[in-house]
Amino acid sequence: MLPATTFVASAGVRSGERDPFVDAVLAEEGLTLGERQPRTLDELEDDYFDLIVTLAPEAHHAALELTRSLAVEVEYWPMPDPTDTGGTREHIMAAYRDVRERLKTRISRRFLLPEAKNATD
Repeated sequence: MLPATTFVASAGVRSGERDPFVDAVLAEEGLTLGERQPRTLDELEDDYFDLIVTLAPEAHHAALELTRSLAVEVEYWPMPDPTDTGGTREHIMAAYRDVRERLKTRISRRFLLPEAKNATD
């Protein structure tokens, strides 16, 4: 989705286990996290980033605190939390797919990928 020269890292506010529903909805798109495991923001503290995108209020506040003395842009893209969804496996998968599609749209628009550019013309 992004150029190969783009470095992307992911982290959360709290540590946890890798979510199998994330793996499942990524696999539907032919994507994989490979061997990546969940990390916390603190584990990324020594890395340099031009942009941090947060998806939840708690993560946004933590990122702002972590970067208060750094020249880094922090954007908040509010997303529903699919882990709050109950019901059948299909209901849960639908919630994860919804977040996946919202993120695809936001990423495309934010980085003006050709397909997003055409959609806004």
